[in-house]
Amino acid sequence: MMHRRDFLGGAAGIAAASALSQRSVRAAQTRKKIAFLGTVVFKHSHAQHFLDRLSMGYTWGGRWQPPRFDVASVYIEQQQKEGDLAEERIRKYQLRRFPSVAEALTLGTSNLAVDGVVIIAEHGEYPVNSKGQKRYPRYDWFKQVVKVFEGSGRSVPVFNDKHLSTDWKECVEMTEDSRRLGFPFLAGSSLPVTWRHPSIDMPVDTPLKESVCACYGGVDSYDFHGLETAQCMSERRVGGEVGIRSVTALKGEALWQELDRTEREPTRRLLVAALTRSHNLPVEGGFPTAPVTYEWVRKVMPDTIAYFIEHRDGFRTSMFLCPIQDFNYAGLRADNDEIISCQMYLPMPGHGSTTADFFNPLSRHIEQLVLDGTTPYPVERTLLTSGMVIGGVESLAIGGAPFMTPEMEVRYRNTAPPAYWRD
Repeated sequence: MMHRRDFLGGAAGIAAASALSQRSVRAAQTRKKIAFLGTVVFKHSHAQHFLDRLSMGYTWGGRWQPPRFDVASVYIEQQQKEGDLAEERIRKYQLRRFPSVAEALTLGTSNLAVDGVVIIAEHGEYPVNSKGQKRYPRYDWFKQVVKVFEGSGRSVPVFNDKHLSTDWKECVEMTEDSRRLGFPFLAGSSLPVTWRHPSIDMPVDTPLKESVCACYGGVDSYDFHGLETAQCMSERRVGGEVGIRSVTALKGEALWQELDRTEREPTRRLLVAALTRSHNLPVEGGFPTAPVTYEWVRKVMPDTIAYFIEHRDGFRTSMFLCPIQDFNYAGLRADNDEIISCQMYLPMPGHGSTTADFFNPLSRHIEQLVLDGTTPYPVERTLLTSGMVIGGVESLAIGGAPFMTPEMEVRYRNTAPPAYWRD
């Protein structure tokens, strides 16, 4: 026979369980959802790195951070003949795959049905033009996203991985669309938000006169990462960013002849300072063949490619693609001739890591973008660095002559708190 106190206790337990269940349902209903658009998913592709983190989580603050929103849909455009991971990841995370960008955003309905859009259009087989630029579908997908926003009468935050486009007018149009429709737009590289060694930020209104990045990789590829490495520091200078006048891209002997000029003495100093932050200098028998000086660099890195960028206020940025395997920054103060330098740490899989955790802070910024509509830095940074890449490609195509950029008068200030990983 059930006593009254047993009945009341059981009823209370049922009520508590019911309340907990209702809270869980409400939480599930209010949890935000994204559409994930990727070109191709294979081991160490950008789509793999982001899809795993946004679906399963990532390490953060000495613990495992579960995803803070749900991946409601995926659109994957291509499939690898060997090693493709798209279907395996879709099954693993129980995701819904859609056959078009629009359907991924509407979840198969007639209106926008997600709270954010993530565009990872990197890797895959796409047309390459005569200048060596691969036409990834970043702009095309972005315009399809905008079309859904316009048809639905509302918009949501968008993230675009890496540079915006290989065409300047398209880059500008993308940023103008975000302003016109009023949605937060985040884009760019993982370099500005990864760890820094030493862990330094450039204070707002620092009297900088020149920035250098010594890095590695190819044209219209890792050059973008190098330029973002420099620009995230340069934009903090007195007065902020004002845009660029020209880009001159040189390689081999033409590069060294430019650097030999007397007026390039600050650039030479900064290049050496940046390279002394590298952990991957050319060595023989386990050590450099001589002290790291400009003369040594000129001798052991003869085939380096450089972009020399003139800003509209007289500031200079120089980016060097060297035979190293890391990203190193050096900036020169105008007031006291002091050099500020650090490495922006990128432990690549197979070269210092297995997990590419430099994608973690950018994934976290994507989450924050969707959750509260905030961006850690202005999208104008990536607009300008996209233009710098275009300028470098164009200059190389005309034999290293300066490529004038009067249309790249991109003015902005970044006074936001530091956005790099200090965890």
